[in-house]
Amino acid sequence: MPSGRVKWYDAEKGFGFIAQEGGQDVHVRSSALPSGVVDLKPGQKVDFGVADGRRGPQALQVTLLETPPSVVAATRRPAEELHGLVDDMIKLLDTKALPELRRGRYPDRAISGRIADVMRAVAAELSVRPGCADPRSGVPDPGRNAGRWPRRDGGAQRC
Repeated sequence: MPSGRVKWYDAEKGFGFIAQEGGQDVHVRSSALPSGVVDLKPGQKVDFGVADGRRGPQALQVTLLETPPSVVAATRRPAEELHGLVDDMIKLLDTKALPELRRGRYPDRAISGRIADVMRAVAAELSVRPGCADPRSGVPDPGRNAGRWPRRDGGAQRC
């Protein structure tokens, strides 16, 4: 059974190509993927059967040999660095937001916007949701929810 690495795969279109070791590129369709697998990542090592099609070799019965680690999880900040960000966020809330809230009013818009930006950045570092893009690289992490997570009103919200 020949092996190779995924050159590219588009889950929406349902096909891609595998770079065969010592041979030409092989076309792969979604029907050749194992059950439960909906996407292949570039560089992922696979075994496959080959049949000659009208336009060249076609992959049959693809078997995954290795699953590459998630790009998002691999680019997360170390916990020690995240500790500093959370500590800074707490200090910012203590010095800028709490005094105004204790007086019975919200902080002004400029400060509120900065606080919200810091809180979003910390939240993005803490949670790696399947299907959402890494905030630093913009690389999507394909997952079960395909870039959506539920809202309180029952709808779906994009990352």
